[in-house]
Amino acid sequence: MPSSLRILVADDNEMIRNSLCAVLEAHSGWIVCGRAVDGTDAVQKAAELKPDVILLDVSMPGLNGFEAAECIQERVPNAEILVVTEQESSLLDHLPRLPGVRGYVVKSRIASDFISAVEAASKHRPMVGSTTA
Repeated sequence: MPSSLRILVADDNEMIRNSLCAVLEAHSGWIVCGRAVDGTDAVQKAAELKPDVILLDVSMPGLNGFEAAECIQERVPNAEILVVTEQESSLLDHLPRLPGVRGYVVKSRIASDFISAVEAASKHRPMVGSTTA
């Protein structure tokens, strides 16, 4: 039997963090191994917990999602990172080229894109928002 997928969720908004965790924990075989409240906390918990997939909010205090992703990639190179953002932007088009970042999920499309994005990341495949790979 394959091992569980370990996921770290980093978002400074408690309601969003709890909602993401509830969706993840309802999925068979997925375990939320940690919750981070900002970018610095995300880097520390990623290094400590060594999750398989990390969900990072773009706008967080301390280190933002981009900065945290870079630090995490250095410390936990095998982790797959998905960036979670509030709005689509051409600024985010470069995300799949960042080491370890598999793509992003727009918060307004969580219902339609979230599960497939996490599944893609867990299989080391890119997933960018609502676009088709």
